[in-house]
Amino acid sequence: MPPSMETENSTNTSRAEELKLLANEAFKAHKYSQAIDLYTQAIEVNKDNAVYWANRAFAHTKLEEYGSAIQDATKAIEIDPKYSKGYYRRGAAYLAMGKFKDALKDFQQVKKLCPNDPDATKKLKECEKAVMKLKFEEAISVPESARHSIADTIDYHAIDVEPQYSGARIEGDVVTLDFVKKMMDDFKKQKCLHKRYAFQIVLHTRSLLRELPSLVDINVPDGKHFTVCGDVHGQFYDLMNIFELNGLPSEDNPYLFNGDFVDRGSFSLEVILTLFAFKCMSPSAIYLSRGNHESKSMNKIYGFEGEVRSKLSETFVELFAEVFCCLPLAHVINEKVFVVHGGLFSVDGVKLSDIRAIDRFCEPPEEGLMCELLWSDPQPQLGRGPSKRGVGLSFGADVTKRFLEDNNLDLVVRSHEVKDEGYEIEHDGKLITVFSAPNYCDQMGNKGAFIRFEAPDLKPNIATFSAVPHPDVKPMAYANNFLRMFA
Repeated sequence: MPPSMETENSTNTSRAEELKLLANEAFKAHKYSQAIDLYTQAIEVNKDNAVYWANRAFAHTKLEEYGSAIQDATKAIEIDPKYSKGYYRRGAAYLAMGKFKDALKDFQQVKKLCPNDPDATKKLKECEKAVMKLKFEEAISVPESARHSIADTIDYHAIDVEPQYSGARIEGDVVTLDFVKKMMDDFKKQKCLHKRYAFQIVLHTRSLLRELPSLVDINVPDGKHFTVCGDVHGQFYDLMNIFELNGLPSEDNPYLFNGDFVDRGSFSLEVILTLFAFKCMSPSAIYLSRGNHESKSMNKIYGFEGEVRSKLSETFVELFAEVFCCLPLAHVINEKVFVVHGGLFSVDGVKLSDIRAIDRFCEPPEEGLMCELLWSDPQPQLGRGPSKRGVGLSFGADVTKRFLEDNNLDLVVRSHEVKDEGYEIEHDGKLITVFSAPNYCDQMGNKGAFIRFEAPDLKPNIATFSAVPHPDVKPMAYANNFLRMFA
């Protein structure tokens, strides 16, 4: 090799290492997008270093971009089949997606490469346990057609309330504002709601949601306003702050919460019971849209199932799963603003009537319109691309523009992604992401936001806010052991 080439290679190696170190610093500061950019620059200088790909995979995992993490970790393994961290990063991403069998293969490989590593042994055992549990659940599962509604087996009237219970009470069948306020105050003090009233709220909400179409039309009269909130993710004290800033839900101050009410944050039960109680109190005061985390597979992994089991009972786990299948998939405000948790579609020509026609009363499928409504994300490039999450797809401004034109709409509002300012306006102003969980998972440092629309012009007025203190219960406190180990 000529000396000039050796010098160039040496310079490139040094530059790539500098970029990696900068990326590592950004990662430590929880600036994961910045870390990804810097690892990408390092890869551009030296694409044959497995460490850069594995590190970028880890940063993608922190942003819940598990599809991209799997791609990067796979590349690291291709470059160096004996690099244990490549298998480790890919296994962790598979775990986060609930693909336990794929994860198990990777952790078996980690153990093979590092037979004396106690951490590898521990994680392999956790992964084996998760796969065994999955196999057991599959073996005892009842076919969908033979399942009976858990809701039909519950008679909350027959549940006695102990005399010593001092919490909020529903008198008769009517959920009042006084009850909801008392319940929220109890929740702030980390007191539990009696299961009789929890059953009453959840069952009443189920009956209300079942009557709704999969696409709900909302009418905001001239001179009135309407507020849209994004993901709350079990951050109850931040939800209380939204109500402090913008008022409690009422017919004159209506809200739409756009999915992902639960999981991650460890006060998910308090969040969902509060939102459901307002729905019972006044159905037109609050609208609720399904997110990708209102599903059994996500709740099993990210904490809601464990939290419900800990604070209430196994029956409630089944009941919430059933009620989540009743949540509408999208809303349209005044025939102009389309609101959905995830995003748009892998095909052109989807009409609002196609969304109305979706049979939503099921667990979300892994493809098709319902999956894409819950999982898709916008991308800066035109056209469509693979999803960085490994589910759904990415769609460009041209896709957004065509969908709006086809349906005579002005704007798409969606959630699903953490944003530094709590929101982001993209696609030539035709798409807004709104995210309402500030300092997401107690580590992202982002603001939260909500959007207030005033009729008739429906101009989006965006308000941002910061996180407020909460009791010392960590996010993911109720999540599966194996996932906490990889956090």
